[in-house]
Amino acid sequence: MRRELRRVTGAEQIGPYTLLRVDAGGLDAGVPGQFFMLEAPGRLLPRPMSVCLSDAGELAFLIDPIGPGTRALCSLERGEALHVLGPLGNGFELDVERPLLVGGGIGIAPLPFLSERLGGPPAILGFRSDWHAEAAALVPHAEVCVEPVYVTELLPDDLGDVLACGPEPMLDALRALAPDAQLAWEAPMACGFGACYGCAVEIDGELKRLCVEGPVLHGGTHGSPMSPLLHARGVNERSGAPAGQGPAPPATAVAVADAQSRNGARCC
Repeated sequence: MRRELRRVTGAEQIGPYTLLRVDAGGLDAGVPGQFFMLEAPGRLLPRPMSVCLSDAGELAFLIDPIGPGTRALCSLERGEALHVLGPLGNGFELDVERPLLVGGGIGIAPLPFLSERLGGPPAILGFRSDWHAEAAALVPHAEVCVEPVYVTELLPDDLGDVLACGPEPMLDALRALAPDAQLAWEAPMACGFGACYGCAVEIDGELKRLCVEGPVLHGGTHGSPMSPLLHARGVNERSGAPAGQGPAPPATAVAVADAQSRNGARCC
């Protein structure tokens, strides 16, 4: 884990998302599924982002501009500087025989890097709209669906080794179908290394910091995380396995978690 001041080498629009490219310098890209904390200009809290692409001395992050922090990151121009900390957390285990990548919405962010490391396995990706689905071009050999079709409807009978990232309802549905799947979960994060407990979740009755124990968890080993504990209980989540973004945090969330969520603090 290192913290360095790095320069933006470019930014490009892919549907509603921005692919922000940063000079890697002395930073190690880590394992697909790990993440970096990017310090957005003028914002108090950094934003957790997984590596989307790593090549030619660059790290690229796919960012959804859903709040002030992520919009600040997406507004960075070539030559501007930002602090980057990482790699952090636990990524995907790559020793799998028959990988199948599954992603939903901005949850596809770590899959291009993962696909490269695994030699381009098949992938199933779901999005809210055709505009969002433009990001599927980053993942080779991908079958794509757009709501109201869900990724679970495209799964083969023989799933193989599922590695997935996306909204919580999608991951819950995948866990039910593939109990041993590797699932990358999203949560609000403020520090990225376990100090703030902003990403604490309840797993099998125990409190876990998703930035330390995760973000990638084995479904069969850990079970399904509950919503971050800083959020109030009783969120009306959508049923099924939607391909887009997960449910918004409730209005009764405490101020820190609410600020993190509104500013796009997510690990995928």
